[in-house]
Amino acid sequence: MSARIEAMAPPHLPPSSSVPFLDLGTTTAVVATEVRVGWEKVIASNRFVGGEEVEAFEEEWAAYCGTEYAMGVGNGTDALVLALRALDLGPGDEVIIPANTFVATAEAVVLVGATPRFVDVSLETGLMGADEVEAAISERTRAIIAVHLFGQLTDMEDLGRCATRHGLVLIEDAAQAHGATWRGIRAGAFGAVGCFSFYPGKNLGAFGDAGAVVTSDLGIAERIRSMRDHGRPGGSEDRHYNHVRIGTNSRLDTVQAVTLSAKLRHLDQWNEDRRRLARLYATELPPTVVPLGQLPHCRGAHHLMVVRVPQRDRVRAELAALGIGTGVHYPTPCHQLEPYRHWSPGELPNVERLSGQIVSLPMYPRLPDSDVLRVCEALAHVTADLEPVGDRLGE
Repeated sequence: MSARIEAMAPPHLPPSSSVPFLDLGTTTAVVATEVRVGWEKVIASNRFVGGEEVEAFEEEWAAYCGTEYAMGVGNGTDALVLALRALDLGPGDEVIIPANTFVATAEAVVLVGATPRFVDVSLETGLMGADEVEAAISERTRAIIAVHLFGQLTDMEDLGRCATRHGLVLIEDAAQAHGATWRGIRAGAFGAVGCFSFYPGKNLGAFGDAGAVVTSDLGIAERIRSMRDHGRPGGSEDRHYNHVRIGTNSRLDTVQAVTLSAKLRHLDQWNEDRRRLARLYATELPPTVVPLGQLPHCRGAHHLMVVRVPQRDRVRAELAALGIGTGVHYPTPCHQLEPYRHWSPGELPNVERLSGQIVSLPMYPRLPDSDVLRVCEALAHVTADLEPVGDRLGE
């Protein structure tokens, strides 16, 4: 812990000095004028579904991710479901996923009729690695979903080799990793498909629900374009009432495409802001608090600032009393959630240990440095009489 924090008195944060967990206003203000102008054009055109705004964003997002194609969809869960369906995954197939993920990853697997195979994660990073995957492969395994959690990429080289060795499809759940890279390659460009959520709190967030699938496989792209639009074929004059496959309604709204295009121009800078804040946290956190680590070849997008703390519930309550907002991502591992216990492999020690220790600290672009220092000061104060949960990664 730095001398600066050691010299601080126990914190006293009046309500006017509270630190919110998330403030979307910091990014909304940057794009508000551009979005309003774009929305006015949409209103004047009366084209609210599809159109050039959606196509423009899809081209921009594919280019940003380093893939040939991007298909806007209704939300991140639909992105996963449509990707799985486009890859012909379904009943009888097993899909390996980490138990430490948002429920949508498991939900999508079950919704297509496949079986989720939950595996453990690294205690230091919270991410699934190739060793955990190798141990879980069975004769029914067809695919691996690599979840880039909290803005950090898992080891895509090891997972890629594992998938190739066993003839498995590699899918990326990149809902929390917009702009994160592994050896300079952006999330979404490694697997057969990459799936994104643009929920408002994401690094690239819409003003509502939205999502996308990216791929460099034309066949997959065409299937997803069709399935997101009631199974209609592309490029056909009589396509409106022509349905060539079973589909659904999961189209990216035009107004959301306008918003996402405006925000995309700022994403790299916002991610740099997050990286700088993460470095400041790492410098100022007290030794009782252990941040989850980042793998050496990953340049993270730091969607969340996740740390491990002793006596998590007590720490969160005392931080809240000091006006500091926090979150927990996630308090119950997927294999322990009631609807998914049927597929539980039994004890997953690292996931279960992390679920009782992790806290997400305030993290968003333009979070003031002074607020980070207040959070670290408060953590030093409320954990001063507690034992650390473990060593930091690499120490």
